[in-house]
Amino acid sequence: MGSTRYDIDARFDRARKEGYGFKSAGEIFTQNAKGMAHESMNPNGISFRESRDSEVHPNSVPIILGLDVTGSMGHIPHELIKEGLPKLMGGIIQGGVPDPALLFLGIGDHECDRYPLQVGQFESGDEELDMWLTRTYIESGGGGNAGESYLLAWYFAAFHTRTDAFEKRNEKGILFTVGDEPFLRTLPASAIMEIMGKGERTYSHFDLLEEAQKRYEVYHINVLHSDQAKRASMGWIELLGQNCLNIKDHREIPEVIKNVICNTYKNKTLGTAGSRGFDNIQMF
Repeated sequence: MGSTRYDIDARFDRARKEGYGFKSAGEIFTQNAKGMAHESMNPNGISFRESRDSEVHPNSVPIILGLDVTGSMGHIPHELIKEGLPKLMGGIIQGGVPDPALLFLGIGDHECDRYPLQVGQFESGDEELDMWLTRTYIESGGGGNAGESYLLAWYFAAFHTRTDAFEKRNEKGILFTVGDEPFLRTLPASAIMEIMGKGERTYSHFDLLEEAQKRYEVYHINVLHSDQAKRASMGWIELLGQNCLNIKDHREIPEVIKNVICNTYKNKTLGTAGSRGFDNIQMF
């Protein structure tokens, strides 16, 4: 994991052979037809996902991307596999961050869905990242309970990841959730037990955000394609401030993520953290 490079040319060749540009989501995301999460993405029993340095990537930059795979957001993984992912990874590398390690999470609703959390591995290579993304089960669930389980991404990042960036260099990774709903405010011990195989205590969203922020810069990308998403924006801004990034068009996601990562890396390198340079991200 993390010992391969992202090869844009190889990725475009494979995308053409696999038919990513014209195949339906059902043809690409084969777990959808099975109606279940891939066993390799089942978080139950996982101790840690690790982002480690290697000869190929001596200064790994851990990035977690938690994708809302409920009904209104289920098209996002399809857009990423078609063209968004190479734009994202290519843009990060060309923007001066040579060693990104990206981990996908599939996020649902722990109160309603069978698979509220799906977990990939930290990867750097184009083939490996495509594999984990296309293994994701787009459950298209969710419910009428005024939110989704974005706090599961914070829980997993806080308690089930280990990174050389933090352990060796005291550098935080970067965590994004992407969605269009408010965040659920409680993660019960019973839900953690069902999802992870152990449930030590109940957490509030404040608890889990605080824990995740010890090792990650935490962002949420709110896709403003509905009135519900616009209403949700207020709660996200109150919680995350400028780290809530509102966008009108889901096709902006790769560019927004790339800008955050490259500016964070540039500021760290120059010692100018605090000037984030989000001038081309439209905020509302």
